[in-house]
Amino acid sequence: MPSLSSPSRSESRASALRRWPTMVVGWVLSIVLGLAVVWPAEQAAAPGTAMVASVASPADVVPADATTPSLSGLDAIDADGKFAVAVLDIDSGESLTYGEEAFDTASIVKVDILAALLWQHQQAGTSLSATERAQAAAMIQYSDNASATALFNAVGGRSGLELFNESIGLEDTVVGSNGSWGLTQTTATDQIRLLQVVFGAESVLTADSQAYEQSLMSGVVHEQVLGVSAAADDPDDAALKVGYLQRSATGLWDVTSIGQIKADGRTYLVAVLTDGSPSLESGVDLADQVARAAVSALTAI
Repeated sequence: MPSLSSPSRSESRASALRRWPTMVVGWVLSIVLGLAVVWPAEQAAAPGTAMVASVASPADVVPADATTPSLSGLDAIDADGKFAVAVLDIDSGESLTYGEEAFDTASIVKVDILAALLWQHQQAGTSLSATERAQAAAMIQYSDNASATALFNAVGGRSGLELFNESIGLEDTVVGSNGSWGLTQTTATDQIRLLQVVFGAESVLTADSQAYEQSLMSGVVHEQVLGVSAAADDPDDAALKVGYLQRSATGLWDVTSIGQIKADGRTYLVAVLTDGSPSLESGVDLADQVARAAVSALTAI
């Protein structure tokens, strides 16, 4: 499988990723919040895969009649793991979707949790508390799991998050049971719909709520800038959230990444979902390859 563009960067980032949850997150957040990192229990992933390429309006990524982009770059990816990807040009409305299968979200569901929390506060006419703001920053920027669990419970757990997801049209997303938010099942298309809530012009979130979540996604720690950012002109300018999870039953890795990037003067929402990689490093490489190939395919239209 092709490696990252710089071997030394790949090795450094992969090494940092392996030790990040136990060293940096636990150390930093134990000081700031006094929280322990807790990983969710696991459940089986859904089988099956499919491929669709289409162009759609910015408000809806359901396939529509339009020019079909070349998928040769995605078809050519040779990997042990599986993947799906969706890309939306938010200015033109052109979109591409490759793969309809559901995947584990891992930590990208934290974007969904924060959006639901902001929406609920809007409904109640209240603001996030100081504690909630600290937990939101820890959850998005450092991917702290204890903070995610606290906010997941604050929105009402599975039922509360599913109610929000229903309201924004996430038709193929199933929230993980028994508190296992990281094992929520989702599709690339649903993740683009979620990103439209965070970044789109028409949203159930107010401009202030959107700006708040966008700011956190623009400030994730460097070690977690991967996946969709690989297709950006400047990866450090990406607003994103990533997830990675090793399945205990198989030892294989889920690596996911969603966010907004700029490439070739255009702004894209991108969602990459992968699973079945034999190592974290190969999963990161796969997510990077998929993001680059999908954005390149849409840019070529």
